[in-house]
Amino acid sequence: MVRNIFIAFLCCLAVPVSAQQSGRSIDAGTWQQFTYDLGSIFGGVGYSYSRPLYWGGQQWGNFALLVGATGGAYLADVPVSDYFIGIREDVPKFIRDYGWEIGSPANNYMLTGGVYLTGLFLKDPKLRRTGVLLVASATSAGFLQQVLKSAIGRARPSSGLGKATFSPLWPGDNDFHSFPSGHSILAFTNAYAIAKQFRNPWLRAGIYTVGLVPGISRLWEGKHWLSDVVFSIGISIFTVEAIDRYLDRRYDEKYGQDPDQAQWNLTFGPGTIGMQYRF
Repeated sequence: MVRNIFIAFLCCLAVPVSAQQSGRSIDAGTWQQFTYDLGSIFGGVGYSYSRPLYWGGQQWGNFALLVGATGGAYLADVPVSDYFIGIREDVPKFIRDYGWEIGSPANNYMLTGGVYLTGLFLKDPKLRRTGVLLVASATSAGFLQQVLKSAIGRARPSSGLGKATFSPLWPGDNDFHSFPSGHSILAFTNAYAIAKQFRNPWLRAGIYTVGLVPGISRLWEGKHWLSDVVFSIGISIFTVEAIDRYLDRRYDEKYGQDPDQAQWNLTFGPGTIGMQYRF
């Protein structure tokens, strides 16, 4: 999985390099923008990993809510998994296929790389910055989830070993790669980053809903528990928000949320768990 993420990432950045080396027409300004964006991508990844060192009370409070929401989901893991696996055959195949395809690393970088290259060559600063945010966020969150998968080693529902079975540090055994969900992270990272371009709360909510389908599809397939998906969505939000702040320093084009705009909140309580979209 790490190799696939790395190869896909390199492929998405190889087009401008190949064009430059082959003598095809890339003007100096475009090449300068590309190298600047490449620095922004790597800088954004590093920035996102360093953020916990600088978190204040609000950030740690949000993380505590995420841990609490994940714990609440853990209590419901077994019945939720049984329910979703039970209705799998009732779900249209094209929806299940979409959930699988959109969350794979190769397809993810085809999408994010396509957005970035379109913005670069069309000289659209907003689309170009969105592409940088997409590539950097997917790289950061994607690598993190793979490290966590191996370090935690949680058994998948399909293994038949139960939600509390862990075998850490066995990277070759796919049955113990349940926590967190890579498909959920990549898909919702894309959705959350793309939605930042729009102010309409209903449009944002629609994009978020589409981004949740791959995570739900992993429940249908018995590949992940509900708590895996909940924590993965939290990773996506934390990562995109961090990198977006970093890019605000490097680009004139900004579209982060204002304090009075719509925002996500994690919610949990007796018998309930979820995410609240407030606007």
